Amino acid sequence: MSEQSASRSDSRGGRWPGIDRKQAIAAPVFLLAALGLGQVVPSVEIAWVSAILLFTIYLFAFEVVSVDVAAMLVMVLLGLTSLAAPIMGLEQGLVDNQHLFDGFASNAVISIIAVMIIGAGLDKTGVMTKVAALILRIGGRTEARIIPIISGTVAFISSFMQNVGAAALFLPVVSRISARSGLPMSRLLMPMGFCAILGGTVSMVGSSPLILLNDLILTSNQALPPDQQMQTWGLFSVTPVGVALVLTGIVYFVIAGRFVLPVTESESSTTGSDTLSYFHDVYGVDYSLSEVVVPDDSPLVGKQLDDIETDYRVRIIAHKRPGGEVNFGPGTLARDTEIDAGMVLGIVADPGDLDRFIEKYGLHKRERLRTFAEALSPRKSGVAEVVIPPGSELIGKSARDVWMRKTYGLAMVGLHRNGKTLREGDDIRNMPLQAGDTLVVHTPWNVLERIEKDRNFLVVTTEYPREEKLRPHKVRWAALFFFVALSMVLFTDIRLSVALLTGAVGMVLSGVLKIDEAYQAVSWKTVFLLASLIPLGLAVETSGTARWIAQEVVGLVGDAEPWVIHTAIAALATFFTLVMSNVGATVLLVPLAVNIAIQVGADPAVYALTVAIATSNSFLIPTHQVNALIMGPGGYRVPDFMRAGGIMTLLFLIVMMVMINLVF
Repeated sequence: MSEQSASRSDSRGGRWPGIDRKQAIAAPVFLLAALGLGQVVPSVEIAWVSAILLFTIYLFAFEVVSVDVAAMLVMVLLGLTSLAAPIMGLEQGLVDNQHLFDGFASNAVISIIAVMIIGAGLDKTGVMTKVAALILRIGGRTEARIIPIISGTVAFISSFMQNVGAAALFLPVVSRISARSGLPMSRLLMPMGFCAILGGTVSMVGSSPLILLNDLILTSNQALPPDQQMQTWGLFSVTPVGVALVLTGIVYFVIAGRFVLPVTESESSTTGSDTLSYFHDVYGVDYSLSEVVVPDDSPLVGKQLDDIETDYRVRIIAHKRPGGEVNFGPGTLARDTEIDAGMVLGIVADPGDLDRFIEKYGLHKRERLRTFAEALSPRKSGVAEVVIPPGSELIGKSARDVWMRKTYGLAMVGLHRNGKTLREGDDIRNMPLQAGDTLVVHTPWNVLERIEKDRNFLVVTTEYPREEKLRPHKVRWAALFFFVALSMVLFTDIRLSVALLTGAVGMVLSGVLKIDEAYQAVSWKTVFLLASLIPLGLAVETSGTARWIAQEVVGLVGDAEPWVIHTAIAALATFFTLVMSNVGATVLLVPLAVNIAIQVGADPAVYALTVAIATSNSFLIPTHQVNALIMGPGGYRVPDFMRAGGIMTLLFLIVMMVMINLVF
């Protein structure tokens, strides 16, 4: 594998790609909608904010550019309104440029940076690997069992700490589970992320809107007569609703996950196919990586690897006996290894040769890697090029002479000499090696890292994942600073970002993480996405756009049945939380909901609670902190969120309204 095969570029990237047909059709539709709104809104400011809001939705929905670039573009446009204010008919810009970049110093963004660093610290000590192993031991290796365990655990944690913190801590756990189970990250991260958001509705300290709600109720009480005073909510008053929402999310993904969850390009590589693509491109041979099981009655039982590999043009690079450990790498495989009944074999071979081998011996081929999903994943192993340099002690000796697979951990699948590539079946392991020979080998990356220092080889492949150096001896420091941060979040009134940064800085100072590793742990795409959208939420709120939208919606349903009005308030809160902070949406809508409830003879405290819960209904686009966090690692696109999140949004509204009416 060379640089081009080891690295992967984002097809969407940051470039402005060619506009496709859907984008071209949608553009004038959104433009007409913006012009139409400009005719009915009460002020020029609201008209421009509405237009920019529609433009943002267009960029997100149709992926004209990547979401982080779209967010930065919107932020820049808001900043430029200060310069273009006279032309736009404005007295001043839509956002004060002195506060345009406040999002980068916001409590939410700093908190996300901190929890990413804390999560990386826990992962570096091996804690998350152990958690992943425990989940796999309990849940097995199937989506239907793993999703409820991961999602339920994250939801529980999220019920007493910030949901983005819970999601960030479990990111490395999901990564480990994905590698070991062979399940794509994209099939696990979205259920985990959505349930982290849902978990925030289980208690009154699970999300910022619920934390804020009682203060808003007390403020509203000051303007209400004594007979209409509202009681504040207890810590677990909302628990029945939250638990129902969490269970709904888990059941939804268990039942419908196969239809709504994507298998992204970045995760399909866990099958191992990408590790061989470079071999195909450069040497023109079609090799694949497969996993087969030897049945009890197979004539292969009792044979040695040397009896079959050359004749059937297959190369066995890993094996596992029933009840045994995975054998892969130096000292584990040799040509005299005997095949037992029930043994699982990892094989590199041309698909046609493999099919003939399977048919001959009645083997069972698995659809994807399971036993070797972690060992043979692109993060752990792959195809590499190694040259025999002049002066090598291996010159004149064959791969068979030096037992190359067993001694060095290099399973030779090709030999390139004098412009010609020879393969398994061409007796390459019996050919004396010559200076300048290029060996195409399948190998663990840690082996390649080691033989770079061996003067008998010249490693051509330089771009590959280096072995991760864990620091288990730092686990006590990592646990200490994690619990310090968690205790400050739960038991003090200190700002969330300060509490979490305390833990993050402690991880660095104690040597759990190096400062460069801390920087690398941060998903800067997530940071720029969230920080760049904060000015848009500010513009929506300060320009009066949010209040105007709320008033218009209430005006439309003002004479309807109380349940219709109640549902409209929940839907309005859901919309606002997609385009502005959930705290801002709560502050704006709670007083409105209280007044409406009094007018229709409903319980104002219940209407206020509806707003605070509905602001967690943020699954449709990746503007919520948790969704932004999982977007990159999961390889998700906006349409992925719209497909899975659209159904979740409707389920959230239905379950929330039913439970609120049943419980309250």
